[in-house]
Amino acid sequence: MKLIQRWQILLALALIVLSIMIYLIHWAIFHDPHHIFIYMVGDLAFVPIEVLLVTIIVHRLLSERERRSRLQKLNMVIGVFFSEAGTELLARFSDFDPKLEDIKQNMVCCTEWTEKDFAELSRTLKHYDFDVDIQKVDIVDLRDFLVSRRDHLLRLLENPNLLEHETFTLLLQAVFHLTEELANRKDLAQLPQNDLIHLEGDIKRAYVLLVNEWVDYMRHLKNNYPYLFSLAMRTNPFDQSASVIIK
Repeated sequence: MKLIQRWQILLALALIVLSIMIYLIHWAIFHDPHHIFIYMVGDLAFVPIEVLLVTIIVHRLLSERERRSRLQKLNMVIGVFFSEAGTELLARFSDFDPKLEDIKQNMVCCTEWTEKDFAELSRTLKHYDFDVDIQKVDIVDLRDFLVSRRDHLLRLLENPNLLEHETFTLLLQAVFHLTEELANRKDLAQLPQNDLIHLEGDIKRAYVLLVNEWVDYMRHLKNNYPYLFSLAMRTNPFDQSASVIIK
């Protein structure tokens, strides 16, 4: 960092010296300081506008373009997550929800949906009381599924683009935490009631985050990739009649 700062200082000094030398050459040839100062003042007057254009407007445009590029890459990562684990995990979690019928029809999106429809769904989910019935959970099967996806989750957590998406990061952390909770219990068939309640809370945390992230991702696909949205709807974990086969 110090070497970069020193290099910048030397470059600035060299440019200033070069500018002075050019002005001196101009004065030596034409002996017209009045003309020199007119252009010097004119150039200095333009400096604030140049700073505005370069450091604020252009920089902001480039930063926004870079941010969109990072978000695009992150949405690809989110897509991989749902393909590898998220959709299947959502189907499993929703089976544990005793009140799923209250919102099940709301979760069946279609190609005619607009931004208003997705906004309405998001509002519905904010008021929905997510629940998990631990008695419905096949804990061993859930443990095996999550453990089989653990390496994939670790690779996703290592992605630096996650800094741009806090909610997805929280989702991955919740799912990975649930994986570790289940993986570190040797006998899942003999768990005390208090421990089951604890696991129920871990599942519910991941379930809530997963549902909301799924809705946001469906909105993204609908607005940007209709063909991927079509496949997502034909594999909708909330639609029991969904079929990947187009009839």
